[in-house]
Amino acid sequence: MTDHGTTAAPAAPPATHLIEVTFKGNRREFFTWSFPDPPALHAHVIVDADRGEDLGVVNATGELAAIRKAGTTHGKASPDQLRPALRAATAEDIAKGALLRSDEDNVRRRAIEKVRAQALEMKVSDTEWQWDRKKLTIYFTAEKRVDFRQLVRQLEGLFGTRVQMWHIGVRDEAKRLDGIGRCARQFCSASWLPELRPVKSSIAKDQRLSTLNPSQISGSCGRLMCCLRYEHEFYVKQRKRFPKEGKIVVTLAGEEKIVSNDIFREQVTLRGATGEVRVVPLAQLNHELGGESVAAASDLATSDDASEFEDEATTENYAVEPPRGAETRTYPEASRKPESRKPEAMSAPQAPQSPQPAPPAQQQGGEVGEGGGRRRRRRGRRGGRRGREGGGAGGTPSGPGGAPEGPPDAPPAPPAPPAGS
Repeated sequence: MTDHGTTAAPAAPPATHLIEVTFKGNRREFFTWSFPDPPALHAHVIVDADRGEDLGVVNATGELAAIRKAGTTHGKASPDQLRPALRAATAEDIAKGALLRSDEDNVRRRAIEKVRAQALEMKVSDTEWQWDRKKLTIYFTAEKRVDFRQLVRQLEGLFGTRVQMWHIGVRDEAKRLDGIGRCARQFCSASWLPELRPVKSSIAKDQRLSTLNPSQISGSCGRLMCCLRYEHEFYVKQRKRFPKEGKIVVTLAGEEKIVSNDIFREQVTLRGATGEVRVVPLAQLNHELGGESVAAASDLATSDDASEFEDEATTENYAVEPPRGAETRTYPEASRKPESRKPEAMSAPQAPQSPQPAPPAQQQGGEVGEGGGRRRRRRGRRGGRRGREGGGAGGTPSGPGGAPEGPPDAPPAPPAPPAGS
């Protein structure tokens, strides 16, 4: 009890917690939890979804949820104002959600029948009911753009709810459907991989994996396996320390050819002029070359490998690759262009020198004006006709358009004298 004349202190507002909720198909979103205690992991909650309510499972809370929001693709794409989680789910809510999951297989089959009836070039991958049945999402894959407006109208009339078509890629399809890879473990994209990044064929070549049989390095989705990216940076950095295979180096045993490199044991296989093959550690080879690094002593062609890795790293946040024009390459000849210029062009301007007499070929052309000065002939806009008339007699060579060849300051040649003069 409180004394008369005193008022109780106002209750502090409940703390807001950040939670990550998982839905069907490994779809994850972030919500706010406005209750004093955060929900337990793997607990079912009812959240505020698009035009209604939806049922999900808590995947992360607190500090872990904040880290995942800052480091995952769906976390970075989340809006600034997150939707709230309404309450904890009851046993009836969980039973209702399980009934919807069992009905989704029937919905998918009926949607496939409608697609085949309209002869649409698309593949229906999965369907998902919202918990309150106010929205039905259909996920599909297609190689080309598909006009599914008539299909949406038929499905909305068939199921009596709002239908949303969602176009996904083959990697996203494998993430939603889940499965077991050739490593006998769950798909990385469906279990822990925070984002799906593109994998180029150059990554497989850097790891000396054969690309002649793509099925050996491809996953269930038909694309290159995501795990090829895990060790690519290691391969690129290690090869920078080794000489290029096929290069001739001069060691203590004479001229030898680099046969192969073992980047794991850090050994180099050499073959001499007599055909003798020996395997030496990388540190010993550096010592035989006078302490100079092997990679610096050879024209190591791993710059292309490094550039491939950098291109992958710069495009990690893009859905498509950057245009070809954005890529710039530096060639060895570009560094020698400034040296080929004349010294006069690179030096400071000098004082004007006294005029020198023009060559005989220049003195015989032009007109003499008043005061002994030369008057240059004014050429027309096209310069064709006047250039031909001003061509020198006796087979004087002319450039393109009839203008006489020579320095820019040389005046045009005078017209030919009339016959009989």
